[in-house]
Amino acid sequence: MRRTILLVAMVLLVTASVAGAKGQFPNRIALPNGWAPEGIAISPGGTFYSGSIPTGAIYRGSLRTGKGAIFVPAQAGRQAVGLSHDGRGRLFVAGGPTGDGYVYDARTGATLRTYDFATSPPATFVNDVVATRQAAYFTESNRPVLYRVPLGAGGAPGATFQTLNLTGDYVQGPGFNVNGIDATPDGRTLVIVQSGTGKLYTVAPRTGVARLIDLGGATVMNGDGILLDGRTLYVVRNQNNLIAVVRLSRDLRSGRIVREVMNSGFSVPTTIDDFGGRLYAVNARFGTPVTQTTEYWITGLKKPRG
Repeated sequence: MRRTILLVAMVLLVTASVAGAKGQFPNRIALPNGWAPEGIAISPGGTFYSGSIPTGAIYRGSLRTGKGAIFVPAQAGRQAVGLSHDGRGRLFVAGGPTGDGYVYDARTGATLRTYDFATSPPATFVNDVVATRQAAYFTESNRPVLYRVPLGAGGAPGATFQTLNLTGDYVQGPGFNVNGIDATPDGRTLVIVQSGTGKLYTVAPRTGVARLIDLGGATVMNGDGILLDGRTLYVVRNQNNLIAVVRLSRDLRSGRIVREVMNSGFSVPTTIDDFGGRLYAVNARFGTPVTQTTEYWITGLKKPRG
């Protein structure tokens, strides 16, 4: 009897410990009121960063506790849209209609580099960014190009950039075009989403040649931020208030939408990142007036498999 009681007690203890560990990662992480976010990036250690569109400020916090503080203060003339953490202590930020891109020290918040990609706002919108081992790639929603920043020793961002014209299967449409971007682990293939058409493409990172990913007639209209996890591609469809889960073929030339994930915590989600077995989506709440008391938050959820 004593052995049985001891065994039951041990099971209950382990169960409680697991539940407690899960409880340490909140499903809702508050951002400052009036923040007006769009992007999110997560470091390998579980630190998250989220930018403020109208002010260019960056907020930094812990996924485990949900606590954080303003990391980079607001700066005149800057905006913060998409973000990417390179895993080596740098944060890359897309500057939206400013036509700029920024690189910050992810430990101190110091500005390391500023890039003037386009000089004729408002005909530009630098929307999202992904940092690979070789370069950082910024998307441009109003022009059929990507901006490539070569990375040197230890991932140090170079002083110059290149403009890659999107060719191949890619066709520029009216309105908002290329939005979210991600890359394969080796950096040899980029994946982008075209918001206005709902099409997905692979892109050769050196040439800009794009190839359509065949979804069998389906689309991911209003596609915003994307996350590539092996052969599973997560696509945030902002105005649709959901995340599409796409299972890709081995060569990334085709795929199928296997599910669409909705969540009561979504309020026009825009971009996502992951940590462990969870996804984290920042809610931009487009259409909701931005005031000093407007609430903004990040929604955490279990990662759905493709």
